Amino acid sequence: MHSRIYCLLLVIIAFSCNPPEASESLHVQGTVADSAMVVSAHPLATEVGLKILHEGGNAVDAAIAVQFALAVVYPAAGNIGGGGFMIYRDKEGNTDALDFREAAPLAARRDMYLDKNGNVIENLSTLGHLAAGIPGTVDGMVEAHKKYGSKPWEQLVQPAIDLAAKGFTLTQHEAEGLNENYSNFLANNTTTYQDWISDQWKEGDSIKWPDLAKTLTLIRDNQREGFYGGETAQLLLAEMHRGNGIMTFEDLENYHASWRTPVTGNYKGYKVISMPPPSSGGIALMQLLYMTEDYPLKKWGISQPQVHSLYG
Repeated sequence: MHSRIYCLLLVIIAFSCNPPEASESLHVQGTVADSAMVVSAHPLATEVGLKILHEGGNAVDAAIAVQFALAVVYPAAGNIGGGGFMIYRDKEGNTDALDFREAAPLAARRDMYLDKNGNVIENLSTLGHLAAGIPGTVDGMVEAHKKYGSKPWEQLVQPAIDLAAKGFTLTQHEAEGLNENYSNFLANNTTTYQDWISDQWKEGDSIKWPDLAKTLTLIRDNQREGFYGGETAQLLLAEMHRGNGIMTFEDLENYHASWRTPVTGNYKGYKVISMPPPSSGGIALMQLLYMTEDYPLKKWGISQPQVHSLYG
C-alpha cells in the first residue's frame, strides 16, 4: 500500500427550497429528478451510485459506494485516508448527522508545527506525515451502513475494487491534479517504486491502483478491521515510522465516528438542516441566512454588490 493521505471535507446540506433566485439578466435552471439523484465530483463515481440505486439500494447505500469509488477515481474529493461529515434526512422528516472527520494522534501537541522561536514551520501542518490525522472515512462508512444501509456491505465496496484493479480513464481535471502534485508525491513518499508518479499525465490516459484494490478488498472482507487493523494498519504505521510520523496503533484502534444532532433553523419559511460542530458549516450557514433574510436579495440580483448598514 502506498501512503497517500488526502483530506476530505464533505458537507452535505439538505434542505427543501425552490431553485436559487436569479436576476433578470441571468436565468438559473437546475436539474430536477422524479425520484432520486446522485451527484459527485467524478462521472464514474456517480455511475456507481446510480447503479446501486437501480439495484434497490437506498440513498445511504449509494453514498457509501460513491465514497469508495471516489477514493479510486478522484481521491481529492473522497478517499480512505481522510474523513468528513454526513447529513441524513428520511421521508418522515427524521434527521441525523455523522461526524467522521479525522482526529489528531494522541502524541500531537499544540506547538508541534512551530520552531523554537514560536514561528510556523512552513508546510509542516499541510504536507507530510505530521500533517496526517487519524483517517475517519472507513469507520464512518461502516457506521452509516450499520444504521441506515440496506444492501450487503460487500456489494457497496466492490465497484471501487473493480475500478482500482481494472483501471479507468483520467479526466482532464484529474490528469492536471496528478501533474500539479508531482513534486509533493516525490517529497512526501518514503518509497520509490510508484510507477504512477509522473508529471506527464494527460486526459484519456488510463491508470490502475493495484495496491489500493488490495486495501479495498481487505475493507470489503473485514469492514473496519480491514483498515484499522491487520495488514493495512501495519503498512500504514510502517510508513509513518519511516516518515517520522506520530500515528500509532492505539490511535487507529481508538478512532470512532460520532453520531450528532444536526443544526436546524428556518429561512423565509423553509427548514434548513445542516452539520453541527466540529463542522463550522452549519453554524456559518445559519448566520449567513439570518443576516440576509430581511434584505431584498432577489431585487439586488446575483453578484451585484450592495452597501448597507446592518445597524439601520
